[in-house]
Amino acid sequence: MTHSFPTHPPLARNMRLLATAGAAVILTACGGGSGHFDFDRASKDLATQKVTAGQISLPTSGAAVTSVETPSAASGPQPPTSVRANISIGPVDSAAPAIKMGLILPKEWNGKVVMIGGGGYNGTIPSLYSYAAAPASQGAYPLLSQGYAVFASDSGHQAGPAGSRDGSFGTNDEAVANFSGAALKKVSDVANLLVTSFYGRQPDRRYFIGGSTGGREALAVAQKWPGDWDGVVSWYPAWNAASLDLQFGRLSRAFAQPDAYPSKAQRKLLRQAALAQCDALDGVSDGVISNVAACNAQFDPATAQLSGKALRCASGGNEGDACLSDAMIAALKVYNTAITFGSPLSSGETQYPGFNVWGAELGEDGPSPLQPTVTLLAMNTTAPASPAPLTAPYWAVFWDQWVRYFVTRDANFNSLSLDPQNPGPWTTRINALTKLQDINSTDLSAFNQRGGKLLMAHGQADVLVSTRATAQYYERLKQTMGAAAVKNFARYYEVPGYGHAASTAFNANWDSLKALDAWVTQGQAPTNQVVSDTAGVPGRTRPLCEYPSWPRYGGSGDVNKADSFNCVTN
Repeated sequence: MTHSFPTHPPLARNMRLLATAGAAVILTACGGGSGHFDFDRASKDLATQKVTAGQISLPTSGAAVTSVETPSAASGPQPPTSVRANISIGPVDSAAPAIKMGLILPKEWNGKVVMIGGGGYNGTIPSLYSYAAAPASQGAYPLLSQGYAVFASDSGHQAGPAGSRDGSFGTNDEAVANFSGAALKKVSDVANLLVTSFYGRQPDRRYFIGGSTGGREALAVAQKWPGDWDGVVSWYPAWNAASLDLQFGRLSRAFAQPDAYPSKAQRKLLRQAALAQCDALDGVSDGVISNVAACNAQFDPATAQLSGKALRCASGGNEGDACLSDAMIAALKVYNTAITFGSPLSSGETQYPGFNVWGAELGEDGPSPLQPTVTLLAMNTTAPASPAPLTAPYWAVFWDQWVRYFVTRDANFNSLSLDPQNPGPWTTRINALTKLQDINSTDLSAFNQRGGKLLMAHGQADVLVSTRATAQYYERLKQTMGAAAVKNFARYYEVPGYGHAASTAFNANWDSLKALDAWVTQGQAPTNQVVSDTAGVPGRTRPLCEYPSWPRYGGSGDVNKADSFNCVTN
């Protein structure tokens, strides 16, 4: 059976549709509308809930709760009383994977829901207990303890051993469409129906929080389904994902050249040289480069020195861990610069910017428990190759999977042979993917007009998703909508020293949900926000400066206190 679905039905219409299949469950769960909420009865009824295809605004074969469980902890604090539903959303194409999602419903509900975004190629359901990115330290269950209902999905496929780097689902069109954004709406519709059925009323507020791929997803829901969301938090968003993939290809080809891939020791040497030259540009030497623009303008690994010794190997060849070869320096400069496409992509993108490499963590040996994660999400331990081993840089694996499964759909294709700037016979396919994956609309008028609020944040030392790309998106928002309109509903912050999802130099901690909720529910726009560090110097704070400003030390006061810094612009 086929169905014709409107693209953007309001949530109220979904609830009218619920009357055709499930109204009796609503009445039973909430005591027939008497105002008494029977959590145990609602939890029992939850196990039999189904959602028809007609109740989901994008094509599926319907959804069903497959199991219900009571969250508990084997050790440590027990979670607040709640019930978890595991749900499967059936595909239209019988060869496509189902969308798997989880939904946690607390007994003491605050009337609000949070959708958590994914990461990488997704493929697993994220944790429903904590914030998706740069979480505030609020104990083991920061969302449940505040009474939020929480849901998330695997975006429509189940990852294999490669986890978030597994792109093998890219051979199926429906799976690609789900990953590229369609699953967000399907999951949101199903969650809204089940939440409303469970509690007997619709949510008062609906929020989305995500980082990286989840950050792209946060921007996607604001762009595509603005009527569904009251607020979104987008950390280090891979918003122009296909354009980023092409930049990943350029990096992979550069670092696959002979003597171009630096060892961990050589990467540490590079970071130390950049810190020696750039750390004090913000008024204090504290292991964090805050004046990134000045550092990018000044630092050159070809001429830089560390302790009076040249960073470049005298012969230009790879002489070992005490210096960098010319091939390494050339590849690092590729990392620092934009890819420009031979012709504009179908998404409209013409380039993807370089990364703030100088002073960033590229992966080195160190005692921090976060070090393995930092290394994994950066340059890892082996050079790019095809097929790319999981020890290759995260971006090299991502490119390799994208080329072999999304683009060529040939598992034996040599991804390093494809020129991302001039892809030749693969141009048409890549253009089709950019229209799906580059979430780059900058007209958020509908989101603004319905009162939606957007918080964006990005670490300045991110070497997996470019901070410069997020700045570009924010600048485009202002160009499209006007600075005053953007100021009404959006804020963008950059965090010096913070990398992608984790950092041993400055591991950002900020209660973004608190700031978002206060803005949405009380009209309190975020001001004087503070971000804390949990790793480099645990407990130190910095002002969370609105882009394009950055924190400069005032010249006196505790260097570990935010009030000793001022937000300035170059």
